[in-house]
Amino acid sequence: MAVGIICEYNPFHNGHLYHINKIKEMYKDEEIILVLSGNFLQRGNLSVIEKYDKAKIALKYGVNLVVELPFVFATDGADIFAKGAISILDELKCDKIVFGSETANINLLNKMADIQLNNKEYNQKVKKYLSEGLNYPTALSKALKDLDGVEINMPNDLLALSYIKEIVASHYNIQPIAIKRTNDYHSKTLDNNITSATSIREAIKENKEIKDYVPKETLKYIIKTDYYEKYFKILKYKIITEKENLKIYHTVDEGIENRVLKNIYNTNTLDEFIKSIKTKRYTYNKIGRMFTHIICSYTKEEAKDNKEIKYIRILGFDKKGKEYINKIKKEVKLPLITNVNKKNSRLLAIELRCDAIYNIIM
Repeated sequence: MAVGIICEYNPFHNGHLYHINKIKEMYKDEEIILVLSGNFLQRGNLSVIEKYDKAKIALKYGVNLVVELPFVFATDGADIFAKGAISILDELKCDKIVFGSETANINLLNKMADIQLNNKEYNQKVKKYLSEGLNYPTALSKALKDLDGVEINMPNDLLALSYIKEIVASHYNIQPIAIKRTNDYHSKTLDNNITSATSIREAIKENKEIKDYVPKETLKYIIKTDYYEKYFKILKYKIITEKENLKIYHTVDEGIENRVLKNIYNTNTLDEFIKSIKTKRYTYNKIGRMFTHIICSYTKEEAKDNKEIKYIRILGFDKKGKEYINKIKKEVKLPLITNVNKKNSRLLAIELRCDAIYNIIM
């Protein structure tokens, strides 16, 4: 069978190379299938490398087949992100997923996922903490600690729980395997040879040297334009001209549009704007995702109509990947797309619209 991985590669760095090399060491003869987030990402970021270039880098360093996680799933919360990505891996007949984890304790993660799925008290506790104004990741973490005394609050562990929950709930024949994460996900400081994507993006923003932290191929493709200012101007224009309609957009919920409109006129940068809206309930990442949905005109109606993966879009493959596709394609129920045409789904139409907006900004 094949090994699945799910990544954003924003940008592809030494830690990602370590991840791929570790998989090749563990499963020498198996294909590596990557579900890759495209140009807009789960934390509300824009990718500093265009998605086809990310696919080229992944293939250069050992991935055999790269497919796209559609915008609809790639820019939503962890559970929806996981639902889309895991269903693609299942459709492509992967029997393993290997992910980075702060704890790297798969038995513990399985146990916590089981609590989330089967303990009736869990949802009650999450609702209680949400009603107190806490954000969802914090409410989740506190509920698990109440029920089992274990604190799961690191981003990769939380995402791992979403992967495992989706595998179990959908009865997929996929084995979750954790690799110890070797750096701080949130760190903004360049320190070790393997450092966080956040720290590398900060360094790019500040025109610092990053060659010690990313493979050579990555350096060829990084977009170094200062897109933050352009992004904010387009976002500001859209909010001001559509102030009566903001709540039609996905993740503009619970009256948050009032805080958006209150602060849009007196903030001058994207970061300043996010900080003016942020509360305990609304994390930096959640606000970033909301802005992505506003700027891409992604509506609640579109989200409602696109809750399932409807196609698999191939971004690239090597010889081994091509052979794998030919081997499994008769078993794959969803359309395998390499070329875009008018017969493709509405889900793909959203993708093309968002890609066009990304190209304007970048």
